[in-house]
Amino acid sequence: MIEPILARRSIRKYTDEPVGEDQIHMLLDAAMAAPSGKNIKPWHFVVVTERSMLDALADSAPYWKMLHEAPLAIIVCGAPSESRKYWDQDSFAATENILIAATMMGLGSVWLGCHPNDDRISAVRNLTAVPEEIVPVAVLAIGHPDEHREARTQYDGERVHMERW
Repeated sequence: MIEPILARRSIRKYTDEPVGEDQIHMLLDAAMAAPSGKNIKPWHFVVVTERSMLDALADSAPYWKMLHEAPLAIIVCGAPSESRKYWDQDSFAATENILIAATMMGLGSVWLGCHPNDDRISAVRNLTAVPEEIVPVAVLAIGHPDEHREARTQYDGERVHMERW
């Protein structure tokens, strides 16, 4: 049961095969199954498949070049407010669900950091018209992998503290 989590690796090379609409729907369904404080579900998603937009996103941040190859980006956003104190954590949980679902579907993906970097948030907002009250937290490059990375564990017992530090 833990295999999809251990198999999830950052994939940065993709074939040119598109990700199907059904697959995109399943990824978003997985995202919205994430836990959410008080079940507020503060997340929003921008789905990008247009090559010109993917290329513009790739050029908007220094470590996002793999978007030049990826056929899909999902931008995970959150809606902060006083009643949504855990909006960012909820959005990150949705992000991880997408990454694991992509692995389970045979797709490759990589989490490209956005929040809390103001330059990246502004770039995504400017390109995708995300409203000011919504914060882009992560950009996910997704596609059919053109590289293989072995599943592995990174368990480190020295980072585990029982009962007390």
